[in-house]
Amino acid sequence: MSTRDTRAELPGLDWSLLTLMLLLLGIGLVMLTSASISMADDSMGTPFYYLVQQLVAVAAGVFVGLLMLSTPTEYWERLAPLLLLIALFMLAVVLVPGIGREVNGARRWIGVAGINLQVSEPARLMLLMYIAAYAVRHREQLNQSFLEVLKPMLIVGLVCGLLLAEPDFGAAVVMVAIVLGVLFVAGAPARYFIVLCLGAAALLAALALSSDYRVARLTGFTNPWADPFGSGFQLTQSLIAIGSGEWFGVGLGNSVQKLSYLPEAHTDFVFAVFAEEFGLVGICVLLALFAALVWRAISIANAAADKRRDYQACLAFGIAVWLGAQVFINMGVNMGILPTKGLTLPLVSYGRSSLIITLAALALLLRIDLENRRASKRRGARGRKR
Repeated sequence: MSTRDTRAELPGLDWSLLTLMLLLLGIGLVMLTSASISMADDSMGTPFYYLVQQLVAVAAGVFVGLLMLSTPTEYWERLAPLLLLIALFMLAVVLVPGIGREVNGARRWIGVAGINLQVSEPARLMLLMYIAAYAVRHREQLNQSFLEVLKPMLIVGLVCGLLLAEPDFGAAVVMVAIVLGVLFVAGAPARYFIVLCLGAAALLAALALSSDYRVARLTGFTNPWADPFGSGFQLTQSLIAIGSGEWFGVGLGNSVQKLSYLPEAHTDFVFAVFAEEFGLVGICVLLALFAALVWRAISIANAAADKRRDYQACLAFGIAVWLGAQVFINMGVNMGILPTKGLTLPLVSYGRSSLIITLAALALLLRIDLENRRASKRRGARGRKR
């Protein structure tokens, strides 16, 4: 489909998906401003520093999203091997001193056009595109041979090894969840899927226990009150913020924990500030919006599968798993039911790389839905001719 054809069909875009995106993005910008205004004023000398940075990322994300929307998904299927190589190169080069930028002991960023690009974000999308293409090409073999199911997991193992070298354990967990989800919907037998899940869980657990740093995080989240001013400080402050919100919250802008009590209040722990300001009712609304977004992604995947557009169905389902897993992990960390991970809340947390790639992934969903609608129109036209 040409770019001109895409522009002509823009009125037929999935406005329910667009509305959910805009609502969550709007909530994110408001909460980012509320959570960061005091810290930005103290550290940067301007209260809206982080908001301006996030708006720049929104503009970049919209630009990338428009490119995704105007590009037929078949292109990504053909380019899948190249995308895998690019992803592996990015994950490897970020570990090279002098190229990768180290922040808080982690080397995860590369400077690109004035933005610190967290390479795991674009690598995740590229790996998803490759795995979806692999699953479609080897669909029959996936049903018959465990080796064919294991091959992509070996690639994921290499990717996760590079991620853990940064270290970025949270991104590795999300990556494994995405690939397992895609292989399952592509037709991997349940017995193979269960074996892979158990094997992945055992491997991730072994990796988590192999480092004193990760062990400290694992044990610290189970009882943060044992060391409330040390390893448990961030989680205890998050729990205080969530508990302070009660039913209806303390009101927008009235959070106390964001005033230098809760570290990373505008990034990984913005959900705690949201819970403090909007309470349990606000949490339920936010959960409903994310649930609707994930459900819409699954619906688009089902529509693509019904039209035998297997690659697009795997892509859409992979994005649904990605969003659902990241939301679950971020909120779970904030509420103390999961160990601390460096994962943002999609569209809400401050994180320019995450925001740009999330907008690109959602634009890809819009593109898949647009192509589904075109396929339905063609079928209808052929039916009328008969």
